[in-house]
Amino acid sequence: MPTDEAQASELRVVPAGEAPFEDVETVFGTRGDPAHCWCQWYKIPGSDWRSVGDEALRERLEAQLAASDSGPGLLAYDGETPVGWCAVEPRPNLVRIPRSRIIAAGTRHPDFDDPTIWAVTCFVIPRAHRRKGVARALAEAAANFAFEHGARIVEGYAVDTAARPGAAAADLFHGTLTMFVNAGFDEVARPKADRVILERRLRD
Repeated sequence: MPTDEAQASELRVVPAGEAPFEDVETVFGTRGDPAHCWCQWYKIPGSDWRSVGDEALRERLEAQLAASDSGPGLLAYDGETPVGWCAVEPRPNLVRIPRSRIIAAGTRHPDFDDPTIWAVTCFVIPRAHRRKGVARALAEAAANFAFEHGARIVEGYAVDTAARPGAAAADLFHGTLTMFVNAGFDEVARPKADRVILERRLRD
């Protein structure tokens, strides 16, 4: 049986804006949290969130992918099959980030208007493709993608599963500590026992 590392090396990761949106829809599915969020949680103020329905959220993501060459996400393929999503883009695009107690308490870079600091905020890996190195491949590709588009620092906001045993998959959408570390990120703060701020510095 191939190892996770071997399987990850066979994956192909592309900017999601260059992929058919139908492939993004395949990864997000029609049930569960991804289909009710479409990676818009950090982009819509809390006071407005409940007024935006699922279809409008989907349309927002589709429009964002069509309008930008610097995010907001990457798509992983195993052959021709889409197997995972990772959200990555400049941190100023994410209006809820400064209001997140965990992130605001842990980041070493409190200038939330700095466009050279990017954030990896979400992973969506359908059940059939988990434990195959997809998230790690996406995290590595996200850092490289950010660097190519002017980032000097990329932050991640991981869950430490050792400190949260038995965590449900739905609670791990931020990514796990082990996955980020294996992708070259360094732990820089731990605002809570099970929540970790990591970064990968790309430029001085």
